[in-house]
Amino acid sequence: MTVEETYLEGCFVITPKVFRDERGYFYESYNQIIFKELIKKNINFVQDNISRSSKGVLRGLHLQRGIYAQAKLVKVLQGSVLDVAVDLRGDSKTFGKYYSIILDSEKHQQLYIPRGFAHGFHVLEENTVFSYKCDNFYNNISESGIIYNDKTLNIDWKISGDVTISKKDIMLPPLEDFII
Repeated sequence: MTVEETYLEGCFVITPKVFRDERGYFYESYNQIIFKELIKKNINFVQDNISRSSKGVLRGLHLQRGIYAQAKLVKVLQGSVLDVAVDLRGDSKTFGKYYSIILDSEKHQQLYIPRGFAHGFHVLEENTVFSYKCDNFYNNISESGIIYNDKTLNIDWKISGDVTISKKDIMLPPLEDFII
């Protein structure tokens, strides 16, 4: 397993060693001891979530605030997504910057997103299955986020064709209205 820190401090791309043969493949997707050693932080994941989405679905940009803030370890089990993390930590030198990566079921890469980041993804293939570990439990009162098409962020979501976004996500505020 290799870990590479992105230009957003504390946000890491994790690439597993995949063993392939005529039967298929095997890889270790998570090992708490190795993970802690590689990112130099002790994270206790308490909740796993899985979503299945059709091509063109865009989910995000979401985060939880306050005592329910969440760090996430995200990956794709089937299909592919353009995954995006936005630094919304008020004291960060990269506040308002984003990192994007294509996560798919071929490379099996994961993205570790620390607390204080908004997260979203655009589904690039039909029947994509997305998985993420969280280090805190979901709490609807602490939900927050940024509108996906914020002009300041100017994220290239790789949208070609129709996009499906929830009514709730369309109502998220722009970055300029985000209260730290």
